[in-house]
Amino acid sequence: MLTKRAQGVMYHKGQISFPGGAYDKEDGELRATALREAFEEIGVNPGDVEILGNLDDQVTYTSRFVITPFVGAIPYPCKFKVNHREVEELIEVPVSVLLIPSAYVPETMDDEGKSHPWGHYLYGNHKITGITARMLKQLIDLVFV
Repeated sequence: MLTKRAQGVMYHKGQISFPGGAYDKEDGELRATALREAFEEIGVNPGDVEILGNLDDQVTYTSRFVITPFVGAIPYPCKFKVNHREVEELIEVPVSVLLIPSAYVPETMDDEGKSHPWGHYLYGNHKITGITARMLKQLIDLVFV
C-alpha cells in the first residue's frame, strides 16, 4: 500500500510514499513509530500487522531524513480509513506489477530535465520515485531476484 501525500503536509507534498512519519519519544522504538503512523494515515490497526522485517536505513535526497523501513503483512481484505489531512490518495500496487521489467526505469529525469542515476517505477498514471522507489527496489531484489 502506497499513499499520495496531501498538499497540506509539511514535507514531500504530492509525492508517493509508504505510510510513515516522525518518531515520537512515546513510541519507544521505530517499529512502534511505523505502526502508529500506518494507523494514523490509513487506519491499519497495529495489532493486525505482522512485521516481517526491515530494510536498510535510507536517506532522502531532498530533506535529508533518515528512514528505517519496516515490511509488514496485513490481513486481506483490509478496511482502510484514510486520513485526508495527510493522504490525498491510497494506491494499492500489486507486487506482480512491480515484477514486470518495464515497470522499473533505472534513471529518473527531474523537473529541469536533468537525468539522475536512481530509478523509478511506473504504475498506471503514477510515477513512484525517490526514496519510495529505492525501498521498493530493495524489497523486490531481496525477495524475488
